[in-house]
Amino acid sequence: MNGANTGAKQREAGKAAEPQAALWKEYIKAGVVALALALFIRAFVAQAFKIPSESMVPTLLVGDHLLVNKIVYRIWEPQRGDIIVFEYPMDPTRDFVKRAIGLPGETVEVKGDTVFINGKPITEPYAYYEKRHPFGGSNDYHWGPYKVPAGHLLMLGDNRNNSQDSRVWGPLDTRHIHGKAFIVHWSWKDSAFGVRWERVGKLLR
Repeated sequence: MNGANTGAKQREAGKAAEPQAALWKEYIKAGVVALALALFIRAFVAQAFKIPSESMVPTLLVGDHLLVNKIVYRIWEPQRGDIIVFEYPMDPTRDFVKRAIGLPGETVEVKGDTVFINGKPITEPYAYYEKRHPFGGSNDYHWGPYKVPAGHLLMLGDNRNNSQDSRVWGPLDTRHIHGKAFIVHWSWKDSAFGVRWERVGKLLR
């Protein structure tokens, strides 16, 4: 009798364990699917990036976290004024963010605080000029003219006097683009002061 009781108990325990095992299998399956979906989205749809420098002030601040649309340039060509995240040409392990100013085939020239495209000045409400300038006073600063090669973009930081951009490392090969930054999804002022709530959800232009 004791053997029969033991066998019955073991069968009951086995039956009880089956739903638990099935439940764990479902958890694992859901986790694998979620991970695969996250990796797919990161690779092909959207990706998060953090701003580490002041080169895009005032549009982007140190501590801003961006979402980048990775699909848009599979459909459309980059446009002047787009904020683009890309591999830094001098070190592909680093990511940079700048604004597209010169398009393929255009001639770009900077005189003082004005950018000229094909000899005509353009309006840039996003551009910011600090008093200091890496190459002298802003009034007598001159760069270019430079013709942007096919398949490349000329990238400038919004903080024009404090930006390492195409004026330093040359044009950006469009094959190195990650995507177009379109929203600030999070922003830390710094670890001591917390969140910049007024910037969370800010659409980028």
